[in-house]
Amino acid sequence: MSFQNPVFIPGPTNMPEAIRQACYMPTIDHRSPLFGKILHPMLDGVRRVLKSETAKIFVFPSTGTGGWETALSNCLNAGDKVLAARNGMFSHRWIDMCQRHGLDVHIVETPWGHGLPATEYEAILKADKNHAIKVVLATHNETATGVKSDIAAVRKALVAAGHPAMLFVDGVSSIGSMDFRMDEWGVDVAVTGSQKGFMLPAGLAIVGFSDRAMQATKTSTLPRTFFDVHDMQKGYDNDAFPYTPPVGLMNGLKLALEMIEDEGLENVFARHRRIATGVRHAVKAWGLELCAVSPDVYSDTVSAVKTPDGFNATDIVTRAADKYGMAFGVGLGEVAGKVFRIGHLGMLTDAMMLSGLGVAEMVMVDLGLDIKLGSGVAAAQEFYRHGV
Repeated sequence: MSFQNPVFIPGPTNMPEAIRQACYMPTIDHRSPLFGKILHPMLDGVRRVLKSETAKIFVFPSTGTGGWETALSNCLNAGDKVLAARNGMFSHRWIDMCQRHGLDVHIVETPWGHGLPATEYEAILKADKNHAIKVVLATHNETATGVKSDIAAVRKALVAAGHPAMLFVDGVSSIGSMDFRMDEWGVDVAVTGSQKGFMLPAGLAIVGFSDRAMQATKTSTLPRTFFDVHDMQKGYDNDAFPYTPPVGLMNGLKLALEMIEDEGLENVFARHRRIATGVRHAVKAWGLELCAVSPDVYSDTVSAVKTPDGFNATDIVTRAADKYGMAFGVGLGEVAGKVFRIGHLGMLTDAMMLSGLGVAEMVMVDLGLDIKLGSGVAAAQEFYRHGV
């Protein structure tokens, strides 16, 4: 692997030098007023990216997985019923976490490559006359399959069913790169991490809680200490943290949010959509298909590319790393060996993406796939020349 090449994994993503320098800062006293000058602009910036007016924002030293645990442990009680679809590796892992916490999970098995089944959710919620279901889990962007789900449709299912369950959304590989509307979609807890759209190293779990979710924390009895949002809020109220904070990462997040807002949030979304569309043109020119079954569920941050039957897609990732020093993502879970993943999020440009597509082509030709050198690159180039 080469430090000189950009990475095309779905996270951690490429890091702007300015953000790296912001993380690499002198030690400060995190109990001094100076810490508050990093903390509060950072929290306000996250709230704006989530498109929320009122959400309580919490940032923990962790990853998106810690954000999942924050949502569950602060809002639920042992034995509570949760509704979730399993349509990829990351929805599967959140379900597993629920079960380890003693929650009763109603699992809707959904083919990998498909989005969340909002219609089926609605039927299940309507049948839940006693409102035993306390939370609906939704993975906005399934990183393993390159599938985007319609969170607005999930909220509509809840409304149509007249059901009071809360809506928890995993936006780890979407928030900061794809449009996310916490207030409009009625999201009660939004979860993300530092290492994807925010262009930082892994190390921060970033969560937004609605007023309703904050009310639920008052009656939740699941154990939590490190991830207790009330302890965290008490710290914030005093320009502080309940334990030693990762000041450098938080300073990096503050700058990342400034960079995103300087570019313009809608422009960030448009850039990701344009780069992703170029990748999709390349995949089509190669004669291959995406794991995502239809354009309405195509992700703008990661494309999982299917390889022909009998071909081990992991060989593409291995050879790209060993011969060309470039990183792509392997298939996970049910699609292991069947797809390789191209991450196209965070600090990325059209030109950078063309380098990744060029290497992917060379690797596939090296491995004997019926791919014409330059075909995918040319298709992406043509789109990038004219695409908006």
